[in-house]
Amino acid sequence: MSVVLVLLLITVIVAVVVGVVLYTRRSGNRASGPKVPAPPQDPFANKGDDTSGDPRTLKAGDMIDWGTERTWIRGTLRLSEGGSTWSEHFLEVEDGKRWISVEEDPDVELALWTGRPDLEIIPQGRSVEVEGVVYRLQEKGTGSYRSEGTTGLKAQGGVDYADFESDDGRLLSFERFDHGRWEASTGTKIALGTFTIFPGS
Repeated sequence: MSVVLVLLLITVIVAVVVGVVLYTRRSGNRASGPKVPAPPQDPFANKGDDTSGDPRTLKAGDMIDWGTERTWIRGTLRLSEGGSTWSEHFLEVEDGKRWISVEEDPDVELALWTGRPDLEIIPQGRSVEVEGVVYRLQEKGTGSYRSEGTTGLKAQGGVDYADFESDDGRLLSFERFDHGRWEASTGTKIALGTFTIFPGS
């Protein structure tokens, strides 16, 4: 008699456990429902900043629309020093050399640069005068670079740099790649929203 009661008790316990498991699964499925895929996103939509597209994702092959002209990014340098990273995106231009720098420090900072091969200056001291404008040293250091697309540099290497700024916000930079000669450039800060990014393939 006691064996029959034990078997009956075991059967009841198993039935209760199975019932609880089935109930939990059913109610979980009802609550979550079928998973709906995320709606398609417009790659050119504003991502919450003022620039159409995220300048931190610029790469070789992307098109930049300035409103009055369009140009393409021919190549990109990814630079790093310690924990800091920034990038330089070389633009397709008729004459000379132009690029956009993008740095998060901590906000996104953009600048448009023009190469100045006519300036043969070695960046020494705390200030440099160019064409009557005094630029003061902001930072200098040594880092590394990785090259993508057409940059005129090796796939990777080292860079020395010195960045200066005038009292009215004009920029002057010196870079020396792989212990070569110093290259000077002048730049201007550009605001988010100055251009639209059309991602390449």
